[in-house]
Amino acid sequence: MHSYLEFEKPVADLEGKVQELKSLAESGEAVDVDDEISKLQEKANQALSDVYAKLTPWQKTLVARHPDRPHALDYINGLITDFTPLAGDRKFSEDNAMIAGFGRFRGQSVAVLGQEKGNDTQSRLERNFGMARPEGYRKAVRIMELANRFQIPVVSFVDTAGAYPGIGAEERGQAEAIARSTAACLDLGVANVSLVIGEGGSGGAIAIATTNHVAMLEHAIYSVISPEAGASILWRDSTRAQDAATNMKITAQDLNSMGVIDEIISEPVGGAHRAKEIVIDRAGSTIEKALAQFSGMNSQEITKHRKDKFLRIGRELP
Repeated sequence: MHSYLEFEKPVADLEGKVQELKSLAESGEAVDVDDEISKLQEKANQALSDVYAKLTPWQKTLVARHPDRPHALDYINGLITDFTPLAGDRKFSEDNAMIAGFGRFRGQSVAVLGQEKGNDTQSRLERNFGMARPEGYRKAVRIMELANRFQIPVVSFVDTAGAYPGIGAEERGQAEAIARSTAACLDLGVANVSLVIGEGGSGGAIAIATTNHVAMLEHAIYSVISPEAGASILWRDSTRAQDAATNMKITAQDLNSMGVIDEIISEPVGGAHRAKEIVIDRAGSTIEKALAQFSGMNSQEITKHRKDKFLRIGRELP
């Protein structure tokens, strides 16, 4: 069974009835209910299509945060073979929210960065809900420098509410670590590609998403601040998060129209959590095409392409 969001209630009711009829049919308590099941399933599918055809920015935020949505490790396991994670920033400690290492993507060597939220209570606590500390970003810099030295492209999976704002993280230089990671992305002489697969929150996302090609899943969000925090600042009322989400232009569609991102990856009807394998395969196709785009460029051309791309944002509209 799927975990339903509040606005999916009409779909949940219909799919619940379908399950009831299937259970009755399996137990032998109902006779010839196949037609009824088919009709109800068709209604449920149509209701799901109708709901997802007109999602508001706030509803997209809820979909982006869905607990069953595929996370960085799902993409890494589905797309990267021979993945070897590397631990530690060589300065302080290991950060479990940031995955970093090397592997092969469809026969090509790649460096991989990913923010992992976890998929149950224990793993979420271990991963700090995908919110990296300074050592996570310093680990990312270490992997990017290695990738640059050996001319290996970098692939990033972005999914974080933001960098961890705790006292310890700030004492160890959170802002400086994010800045250095962003600079490392910009200065790479190899192609880098990032996918915003859930939440792209603030500097925590930018630190590994300042790339030659930025793609977003259809129902992902990418913003300078969370809608709740934005509402607290703008209106001193976090309950106005829906208003903030609408006004902040955080959806893939808004950002693509403004030239902030380069591509939208379509999701199956009902969101990525309903068909994880399909979404992961589409993400793989996007990465493959993006990397191929830069295969004929030298280091200087790749770096210039990236810097020019970000300098254009806000100066030119598509």
